[in-house]
Amino acid sequence: MSVFASLVDHLADLLQPLFGASAAAAAIVLFTALVRLLVHPLSRAAARGQKARAELQPRIAELRRTHAKNPERLQRAVLDLHTEAKVSPLSGCLPSLCQIPAFFLLYHLFSSTSIGGEANALLSHQLLAAPLGGRWADALGDGGPFGGAGLVYAALFAVVAGVAFFSYRLTRRTMADRPLLPEAEADGQRVPGLGAITGVMPFMSFFTLVTVAVVPLAAALYVVTSTTWSVVERAVLYR
Repeated sequence: MSVFASLVDHLADLLQPLFGASAAAAAIVLFTALVRLLVHPLSRAAARGQKARAELQPRIAELRRTHAKNPERLQRAVLDLHTEAKVSPLSGCLPSLCQIPAFFLLYHLFSSTSIGGEANALLSHQLLAAPLGGRWADALGDGGPFGGAGLVYAALFAVVAGVAFFSYRLTRRTMADRPLLPEAEADGQRVPGLGAITGVMPFMSFFTLVTVAVVPLAAALYVVTSTTWSVVERAVLYR
């Protein structure tokens, strides 16, 4: 935690001439962009994997018809097909999994009152009028939704809503181009109810609004920046 706090502090010092009192917030955005840049090769691999899995769907449908009465043989055949095509079902999860440590580091860094036995100086930093260690509930209790901190959150919510709406349209378009069966398959077997889950998928981005409302502002900045990056990245990689 001390090393990570020092990193954020140094980035803030570098950005101080440009962003003044909001330099630490800018440092978090820059840190997030660096994390996403490091993860980008995994995102490209995930995009290639998804396209490859979409191309395999006709062959998987044929295997379902051939082995309809033998689930175990169907499972083996589907796994062999994925192995032959060098497609991993887990490749799409790797970019998100690799970002979890960075998010929790920021969350704990701006939730802790002390680091290494000393007072956490980062909690004194702000984004305009909103403390980076504060939450939306704190902003509502200190000036209300139209106070200085409340307006910062209002701007964040507006950005998240815009990005979520764009993501919604992008997901709907992607699902229309590559329609999923009402009963999708997992490890070669049909799973009833997955059709309902895929129906909810386009709305998942809107849950980011809840995350931004409940985590410290510093972690919210990470979420907003990362989500925006993800949507732009998907628009480019899945076109």
